Amino acid sequence: MARRAPATRRLRARLAGNGENAREVHMPTEAKRETVAELRDEISRARTFIVSEYRGLKVSELAEIRRSLRKSDVTYHVVKNRLMRIAAEGATGEALSPLLQGPTAIAFGTDEAGTAKAVLDATRPYARIVKIKGGVIGNKAIDAESVTALAALPSREVLQARMAGAIISPVATLAGLLSANLRNFAYGLQQLADRKAAGSA
Repeated sequence: MARRAPATRRLRARLAGNGENAREVHMPTEAKRETVAELRDEISRARTFIVSEYRGLKVSELAEIRRSLRKSDVTYHVVKNRLMRIAAEGATGEALSPLLQGPTAIAFGTDEAGTAKAVLDATRPYARIVKIKGGVIGNKAIDAESVTALAALPSREVLQARMAGAIISPVATLAGLLSANLRNFAYGLQQLADRKAAGSA
């Protein structure tokens, strides 16, 4: 009779930030594999991760935070730290790892400032319960104070519009000057032609 395949796989995960040695992490069940796959999908689509501790929040309050964040295209997941460490690989995982302590919820978003602002706004009614631990922008970790500072910045969309305006404005001014000069040049040529015509009459 053939031996059954092991019920668990061991994945080696190095915990960053605390000087800990590499340790083996077990991922036993198919349900947990699916959770890791879903987290990896979220990570692949996000540029910004805001990490909070949700200890003491009711289920209905968590649902309200999620509803509020969805309006800003931000998702909010309660995660198991061990599974998140498995899902988050590379530099992003190393930046996230020190924040994965205690009860953890993570907001996933694409707009850096917009995500931070949305999280602070959504969790403000529960500020005595929800604690912002910090975040990760791309693969760089930021602390809780930096999350607050980030939330005060204009959104990526606003910044892009301002940059486009700054570029377009001088171009439009230059085009206007060139157009005026061409009109003046054409007017001068017409006057010269009229004078020649009058002189030869």
